[in-house]
Amino acid sequence: MYKSRSITVIIPCLNEEQGIEKVLRRMPEFVDQVIVVDNGSTDRTSDVAKSFGAEVIREEVRGYGRAYKRGFSQATGDILVTLDGDHSYPPDAISYLIEAFLHLDVDFLNASRFPVRDRNAMSFKHKFGNWMLSLAMSILYFRWVRDSQSGMWVLHRGILKDMDLTSDGMAFSEEIKIEALKNSRVRFAEISILYSSRLGEIKLNPWRDGFYNLWFLVSKRFVPPKRESDKLE
Repeated sequence: MYKSRSITVIIPCLNEEQGIEKVLRRMPEFVDQVIVVDNGSTDRTSDVAKSFGAEVIREEVRGYGRAYKRGFSQATGDILVTLDGDHSYPPDAISYLIEAFLHLDVDFLNASRFPVRDRNAMSFKHKFGNWMLSLAMSILYFRWVRDSQSGMWVLHRGILKDMDLTSDGMAFSEEIKIEALKNSRVRFAEISILYSSRLGEIKLNPWRDGFYNLWFLVSKRFVPPKRESDKLE
């Protein structure tokens, strides 16, 4: 519990045996529920996570968004915090982020990786791609977002029921922010964090995922939704 609010941390993982141990070792004691969504790992990710007391859920259908939807469905906390299992996002910043979340009185807080202070954490190509995608989102949705691709957020669990989350892949990260921005009742803010070099294998394909995410931004803005089946209850 943190100031009478229950906290759930959700971590999607695919072969993050190296990083997940370091992430869980740094997890704050006030966190009530840690959910590790194993998205089909072939290493010891699940065993390591269980040894640190995490609740491990298997999601056999591959996809970043798919893993998050599975994690959200099992979350019980009043406030949800997300981060990756590769140790690139700082678990010990969770208290700082929740404090900011409560102080700013918002419903969705995006943890921006920019400015990147660790020169080894992100290549120029990735920085440029992130800047282009964030600029595109900001123009399309009339709200400046510094880091549209960040994977660390703090949000009230209750806002999920009004979100139409259709992406099962990497575009989920920008889609959940779009859904927060589109809802006039959801208060959105952004704050910087210290982003570090990841541990383990890189799953992101910068060109493929970058162009797909750009296409997704445009289609999400101009193509009407076709289904309601992915809304979270």
